[in-house]
Amino acid sequence: MTKRPGILFAVGATVAGLVTAAPPPATADAGPRPATAPLRWTACGTDAYPRLECASVSTPLDHDDPSGRRITLALSRIPHTAKTFQGPLLVNPGGPGGSGLSMAGFVAASLPKAVAAQYDVIGFDPRGVGKSRPALDCVPGFFAPTRPDSVPGAPGVERANRDRARSFAEACGEKYPDLLPHMDTVGAARDLDVIRRAVGASRLNYFGYSYGTYLGAVYAKLFPERVRRMVLDSNVDPEGVWYEDNIGQNYAFDARHKAFAAWVAKHDSAYGLGDDPARVERAWYAMRAAVARRPAGGKVGASELEDAFLPGGYYNGYWPRLAEAFAAYTHDHDEKALVKAYQRFGAVDAEGDNGYSVYTAVQCRDTSWPRRWNTWRNDSLRVGAKAPFFTWNNTWYNAPCADWPVEPLNPVRVSNRSLPPVLLFQATEDAATPYQGGVTMHRMLRGSSLVVEQGGGNHGITLSDNDCLDTYLADYLAKGAVPRGRGGRPGVDAVCAKSPDPTPVTGLAAKAASAAGTRGGVLHRLLGFRG
Repeated sequence: MTKRPGILFAVGATVAGLVTAAPPPATADAGPRPATAPLRWTACGTDAYPRLECASVSTPLDHDDPSGRRITLALSRIPHTAKTFQGPLLVNPGGPGGSGLSMAGFVAASLPKAVAAQYDVIGFDPRGVGKSRPALDCVPGFFAPTRPDSVPGAPGVERANRDRARSFAEACGEKYPDLLPHMDTVGAARDLDVIRRAVGASRLNYFGYSYGTYLGAVYAKLFPERVRRMVLDSNVDPEGVWYEDNIGQNYAFDARHKAFAAWVAKHDSAYGLGDDPARVERAWYAMRAAVARRPAGGKVGASELEDAFLPGGYYNGYWPRLAEAFAAYTHDHDEKALVKAYQRFGAVDAEGDNGYSVYTAVQCRDTSWPRRWNTWRNDSLRVGAKAPFFTWNNTWYNAPCADWPVEPLNPVRVSNRSLPPVLLFQATEDAATPYQGGVTMHRMLRGSSLVVEQGGGNHGITLSDNDCLDTYLADYLAKGAVPRGRGGRPGVDAVCAKSPDPTPVTGLAAKAASAAGTRGGVLHRLLGFRG
């Protein structure tokens, strides 16, 4: 895994009175601003995307002080080639903390050529991310193996994890005291408008996945008159930011882990782990207990095993490789197989360290989190008893917010009656952003259209090998057309069948399939696994 830009974790009861209206929408003449210099696009093509161009733009660190300190955002672009030009299409992979520079090439290559040719498809690294400057990295190597077991079953384990989380928050505060007060979603949304001005557009087209749906909705709240078209795929529930959403999310990831076990059981002839999903699941937890006692290869303990298998909750295209490693360890005690799976899917590199630093900076600043540790503990015990796969791992991932050194803001209420039709996509079994998020976003964005992948469990569903979903996306970007009332049930405008589950591939076939890749696999590497 090259990055883990963040899963959204919720603990505790509803905090009343924290949701407020957004700041007043900005207007085109809202105060003086420094002139934006024309962008200088230079060639930065890759083997995959040879037409890619790169640039950078300066933006205020504090948008309420536009003449003060400035920071730099890194941009990428696939320029339009058609005579019909529909303007810039900004794309965002989520996070917060996800780099978007490669997204421009992916989206332009994955849309129908005639549609992509009408847009300047623009990717960007949000403030603090990747090639934008300054870039955050609070504690390099924070996820280096092996970490304490996520589940505090032994004396001292909870204290060790608690101390790690607190030290991360303290390190961020000491290293970036001037930046952390300005790392939040509203600031990032205002950066989008800086990009709009820099490319000379009167209105933006926007395409966001995961956390990028909330970023887009906040931008639309601040600048409704500047939205031309907007696609939001795998929607954050905007009414739960960031505290309440994730109790449900922990249950949803547990359900996806059970779906993985059922798939392994269905393919018992390939993996030999039993044809009963409950038996397969017991075997997985036996493997977890074994590596908790003795980490595989000295690198894969219980927490690292969870990290390695978590991506399967985001994208079922990873199931065959994960099942192969699972079977190799269970049958042959093949520690190398687990180490390879961890290195492929779970290990965090420098890009991931940056992504996690931005994730915590934004989400801990965006809204209030519990300050009493007993709240976290009690909720984790309660939820973990029913949903053991991911709950405690998620607790520690977000625990720095219990001690964050910057006062929290109030989240933006994104309800909006002033937008052109917005197109929403949502899978019914999505674990990272559960289905209710799409329903709530649809209700809050008046005039929006909701397309549902029935039975789908992947996170990020368009441009991922589902022709039905992609047809609605292409029609919208080409002509602004949205479906209405075709869903067969209230609140849903269209339904697509889920993409087929993967089939087992092992040995040389697995290597060949991995080398060839799929569009869904490419997308999910760009999205990361935590948001």
